[in-house]
Amino acid sequence: MAFQRRRYNYYNRLRRLLPLICAFSGALLILFALLSIFSPPPDDSDRRISKQINYGADDEKHVTVVFRVPTSGGRSDRNIWRSWNAEFFHGCCNASTKFPHAKAITRNDRYLAIATSGGLNQQRTGIVDAVVAARILNATLVIPKLDQKSYWKDASDFSHIFQVDWFISFLSKDVKIIEQLPPKGGRTWSPSRMRVPRKCNEKCYINRVLPVLQKRHAVQLNKFDYRLSNKLRDDLQKLRCRVNYHALKFTDPILKMGNELVRRMRLRSKHYIALHLRFEPDMLAFSGCYYGGGDKEKKELRSIRRRWKTLHVNNPEKQRRQGRCPLTPEEVGLMLRALGYGSDVHIYVASGEVYGGEESLAPLKALFPHFYSKDTIATKEELEPFSSYSSRMAALDFLVCDESDVFVTNNNGNMARILAGRRRYFGHKPTIRPNAKKLYKLFLSKENTTWEEFASRVRTFQKGFMGEPKEVRAGRGEFHENPSTCICNNTDAKAKEGNMDSRKIGKKNKVTNDEHKEDEDAEWSSDYEEDQTDLQDRGLYNGTRLDYEDMSSSDEPELEEMLSD
Repeated sequence: MAFQRRRYNYYNRLRRLLPLICAFSGALLILFALLSIFSPPPDDSDRRISKQINYGADDEKHVTVVFRVPTSGGRSDRNIWRSWNAEFFHGCCNASTKFPHAKAITRNDRYLAIATSGGLNQQRTGIVDAVVAARILNATLVIPKLDQKSYWKDASDFSHIFQVDWFISFLSKDVKIIEQLPPKGGRTWSPSRMRVPRKCNEKCYINRVLPVLQKRHAVQLNKFDYRLSNKLRDDLQKLRCRVNYHALKFTDPILKMGNELVRRMRLRSKHYIALHLRFEPDMLAFSGCYYGGGDKEKKELRSIRRRWKTLHVNNPEKQRRQGRCPLTPEEVGLMLRALGYGSDVHIYVASGEVYGGEESLAPLKALFPHFYSKDTIATKEELEPFSSYSSRMAALDFLVCDESDVFVTNNNGNMARILAGRRRYFGHKPTIRPNAKKLYKLFLSKENTTWEEFASRVRTFQKGFMGEPKEVRAGRGEFHENPSTCICNNTDAKAKEGNMDSRKIGKKNKVTNDEHKEDEDAEWSSDYEEDQTDLQDRGLYNGTRLDYEDMSSSDEPELEEMLSD
């Protein structure tokens, strides 16, 4: 009986508590419902993207993945402002004792003139190679003529961009250089004009140009860009480096303004990134890529492509898969954040008109609010002496990019290649080139992954594309981009680190060269040659012209010139 009474009391108390439990549970449910209704959506400033992933048609499980871009660069296993092991290498381009003085080999009856082609940096490659060509031919070089008739319509001559006296005096031991042809019989001397094939080697110049030079005594090589082989003997390669990295100095007004722009960037931050964005309408039209702008974008870019009859229609998807499309400004920003650069980093942008204007730049500026260009850190009055001349404006950008702590290029044009080589020569300053072929798929699927996984894969894909020592094997790629002959080991630095475990030296480079040798390095080295072949197939490059006529005029603007820088 006692047991039954206790059981009765227990159930009686339970019946009294049951309404209270139900009321409390109901209140909790109502509270959760109110929170779900009135809670704010994901904060746009954190750039969250939520997406459900279905793991099979018959599986009802759904997982929500949040792609949240942090404002900081996070912890990095490397110094983001310098290259690994850079102290063990330095630029070296002194002539060997077996390289005769110019006075001993120069023939007084041979004069070589050249007419460059394209924008500032494409013309720079022609000037560098012209000095070497004159040395091969034992000829006196006439100060090169800059291109004033191409798309750029820039009336500047050599003396407006570069210091003539310094150029002549610095190279006096290598090549005799004069400002203009001497008169012949009291009259102005008009040289014979011809072209040489692209990538013409030493033997090619001896066989093709020297006979004409011996007969006519003065020859002008037209459209002179990439007309010298990428592979030459070491003494000639070192001469290339002496011209490119020491003899070509910008004029004082350009240097003064350029250095002032650098100073103003340094006042804002100890470090800064220079970004060569290359997202102009003409660049996108040429690439044949599509960026999701609908019929409006397709119509606008198609109308630009019609200017060049030789351009055929590309498959946009194929272009992206092959890494031939520039990254969007947002994609560049995501790549940099994944590589460890936070929102406090200052960015200088060297770019023309950006396709889509502020709308295209908005995501990049949201990621990196400290966003500058020469137009924002200098007044119109300060830029007025340069603003009417595309080459002088390009020279200002060149200087700011060259002095930056990190240089990022969004394509592999002439400015990108020359600056990459120059930064290797002067201490392997970090130079980032997007591995667009690999990043393309990653950007497509970013909404289906976490930020941590995305950032990890970006860092993996970018190995071999960061401008570090030994990143690319000697002799691979374009010489202006990879001047391996002019990069020497710094034995003094290695001696100071004598107790250092030798396995540490080049540890990261070993990963790049060994594990990625068959992949990233192959992509790097083949890009330029593929682009050249592709352009030749489309009729955009001049190809091989061996006639002696002046072929410099054309009714159709040359896209290679417009896109060269």
